[in-house]
Amino acid sequence: MIITVTMNPAIDRTLDVEDFTAGAINRVLKVTQDAGGKGINVSKTVHALGGDTIATGFLGGSSGKMIGHALSEMQVQHRFVYIDGETRTNIKIVDATRKGMVTEINEPGPVVTSRDIQALTETLEFYAGPSAIFVFSGSVPASVGDDIYGFYVRKLKKRQATVFVDAAGPLLTEAIKAKPFLIKPNADEITRYFGLPLDVSEATLIDLGKEILDRGINTIVISRGQDGAIFMDHKKAFKTNGIQVQTHSTVGSGDAMLAALAYGLDCDIPYEECAKLSIATSAGACTTHGTKPPVRALVDELVKEVTLIPL
Repeated sequence: MIITVTMNPAIDRTLDVEDFTAGAINRVLKVTQDAGGKGINVSKTVHALGGDTIATGFLGGSSGKMIGHALSEMQVQHRFVYIDGETRTNIKIVDATRKGMVTEINEPGPVVTSRDIQALTETLEFYAGPSAIFVFSGSVPASVGDDIYGFYVRKLKKRQATVFVDAAGPLLTEAIKAKPFLIKPNADEITRYFGLPLDVSEATLIDLGKEILDRGINTIVISRGQDGAIFMDHKKAFKTNGIQVQTHSTVGSGDAMLAALAYGLDCDIPYEECAKLSIATSAGACTTHGTKPPVRALVDELVKEVTLIPL
């Protein structure tokens, strides 16, 4: 079972605009509204792949109720902690004339109290065990400390659960100290973690990955957008090519990759095949409108285009 944790979910409102111009009137061509937040996107994708998942985290107000209702309609299981305050709405402006370039306007999210944290902790402990895979991803509300992911990694590892983390900045720094099973930074996030310039070579990324493994992480996946990804654990290291698709928006593509990695582990798919599946699922997500997951049939076709290159 894959349990996703979205501490700062959102209604993702995607606006398709032709030739978006700041400071001017822009005509919207299409509006798409989705239940969003990185962990929720992971659960939606796991479900689309055919896996078992439960979405958890915090929801509040009428927006929160809309997200819960939307997940129920998609038949995605969920068990959220309902809090005071209103779940945020994020705006994604997709510029059709600039190959799907996205401008994001994200709200900060509601206040989360210590009582809310305790309620979520009890929910996660209910599902924790050797067969559970927990996925923590995305931002947290401003009222939540940077060590929250690290706190949960330590607590859930004591119950023999497997924990994935997809985060950036201080959240990633603190999570790494707790030694989750897998982290999935992109190239910019891992170079920022080490305090390096963003434009580094592939060889440097590989060296940084090795350093992360030496710190007690089992697996690191460094996503590189259209250039594929680097996969490393204590036994193997390889990279993949990127897949050329008709991209509508890259929003949610990283979440789709993480979903496939969790799904592959939960289904005991061989590591190399799991890597191919993750690249194909990520590419498939780029073809959808809003933050919808790709259909499994498309993913299975795209898997055939993924090549693994040993490092």
